[in-house]
Amino acid sequence: MKEIIPMACDHAGFELKEVVKHYLENKGFEVKDFGTYSTESVDYPDFAHQLGSAINKGEYRRGIVICGSGNGVQMTVNKYPNVRCALCWTAEIAHLGRQHNDCNVISMPARFISKETALQIVEEFLNTSFEGGRHQRRVEKINQIKN
Repeated sequence: MKEIIPMACDHAGFELKEVVKHYLENKGFEVKDFGTYSTESVDYPDFAHQLGSAINKGEYRRGIVICGSGNGVQMTVNKYPNVRCALCWTAEIAHLGRQHNDCNVISMPARFISKETALQIVEEFLNTSFEGGRHQRRVEKINQIKN
């Protein structure tokens, strides 16, 4: 069975989402596209919440969100307790997000990275394992909110 990778974006991330979507499909993944579906201006939370909720419920193992800066969609999906989204602007950041933080979603800043860099980021996200060990203890503390 093919792994399904959900994706969501806003208007600024639409073109990059389409590039990444086709790349994933050519690698044998199925893509669940939560939108948006054009460059017409939209509100990023409308799409990011759908992906964040689906990851949170365990419907998908990992996902990708994209907006102009990567910040808005990342902040939105990180509101869900079972989501660990890393803002990635280099492949190394994606690698460390997986290896040290067990990120299950990556966010990319469409206005600040090239298509080639985006695909390198996706490759690191897909192919890097979580290291565990001391990092597991740290990941477990992420949702331990202290007042």
